[in-house]
Amino acid sequence: MTTHPILSPTDEANPAIGIYRQLRGLIVSGQLGANERLPTVRQTAADLGVAPGTAAKAYKMLEQDGLVVSRTAAGTRVAESAAVLPRSVIRRIRELVDEATATGVNPDDVINVLRVVWRTDHGTIREPEDHRPVAI
Repeated sequence: MTTHPILSPTDEANPAIGIYRQLRGLIVSGQLGANERLPTVRQTAADLGVAPGTAAKAYKMLEQDGLVVSRTAAGTRVAESAAVLPRSVIRRIRELVDEATATGVNPDDVINVLRVVWRTDHGTIREPEDHRPVAI
């Protein structure tokens, strides 16, 4: 069995969504590879201080997305077909995180702006001429 990924308690209003997002991020970033075993639902629940049913909901969402496969005797493993983001995208995300960290930007603000940009006219929003921070 592989060592289980490091998950952190989530600030989400729904902890199942927070667990789901963390595991999904580990899978699509390639940090958890195809056929790699996830910790048991009970272990995830114990590690994060949530009810086993909460962790089970997160695992079920991952399974519905086709990212994991659950087998009674074999546990839950990353699906062979789980899509991983291209390396170029991962590299640019890491560069964004490094730049945001270096400038002291709140991670939630970066995520929220990324969501806005993603949804706005194919990712084009006006950037100020003087490169001041943008209030969105």
